[in-house]
Amino acid sequence: MTAIHIASDLPDEKRRRLLYDGDLAVVPPTPSSLALAAFARDLIAEAFAPHDPLTAQRFLDVEAWVGRFAPLKPRFIHHPRTAELIAQILVEVGCDPDDVYWDVPRLRGVTSDAYLTAGVGYAHHPHRDTWYAAPQSQLNWWMPLYPFQRESAMAFHCDYFARSLENSSSEFDYYRWNDEGRRHAAEHVHTDTRRQPKATGSVALEPEVRVVSEVGSMLVFSAAQLHSTVPNTTGSTRFSLDFRTVSVSDLEAGVGAHNWDSKSTGTSLRDFHRTSDRASMPTQLVERFDSGEGSGSFVFVADAT
Repeated sequence: MTAIHIASDLPDEKRRRLLYDGDLAVVPPTPSSLALAAFARDLIAEAFAPHDPLTAQRFLDVEAWVGRFAPLKPRFIHHPRTAELIAQILVEVGCDPDDVYWDVPRLRGVTSDAYLTAGVGYAHHPHRDTWYAAPQSQLNWWMPLYPFQRESAMAFHCDYFARSLENSSSEFDYYRWNDEGRRHAAEHVHTDTRRQPKATGSVALEPEVRVVSEVGSMLVFSAAQLHSTVPNTTGSTRFSLDFRTVSVSDLEAGVGAHNWDSKSTGTSLRDFHRTSDRASMPTQLVERFDSGEGSGSFVFVADAT
């Protein structure tokens, strides 16, 4: 049975082990997480002015909404203030800055009533991040930027954590995804034809777990957790950000969630940099987890605006 740990003082090594076993954790807001949420909200407000970002979809056609949100995403990702605050967050929650590496954050906008379900507002089907070539020791950190409701949360399908699920991850090449899938996300507005790994058999969405937490808090879970986007029916857009971490010591020791069904090609490990000094992931570790197959860009680099 999945447990949800709500704690700010849980040692990072213990937290990692609990999450690798299928539990979830909610880390209360820290000074830097609140600062990051406020910084992101400022950028969002600027992008959607003069409209309230939460209800801008009522006044803009979908192409205009995408035209405002799409360039905001790389601007937030590449801003030095973003990197500074994420590093501070990880130290505040007890991570060893010389052991924990993190990748660039994602800024998410989940609109209401199926206004936008493709491209930069993609409504995620049930998936594991490990199907997208994430390492089994990856942890995902998700932060709400505004208050939200259960009707616009994520759903975790925890009964699938320790069992295999038929899926198409064997057809997914991470390096090709960098070139084709991520780079052209904003071009998909009314439909999304990008090939993404999905369950090929039936998926029972119930029972499910939804976690509603306060602004600036961090919901942390294993990349092996099956999760999906809840159809937003609140009338307001849900804005959030997320980033991912890996522990080098866990990678070296082969510690992480069990791989039940992930067969993707390539690895996302080159995306990660050390918290203390932004050093790249050690080459020998990347090579250990890289299949040596596939074609495309090892690392996705978005254009900052």
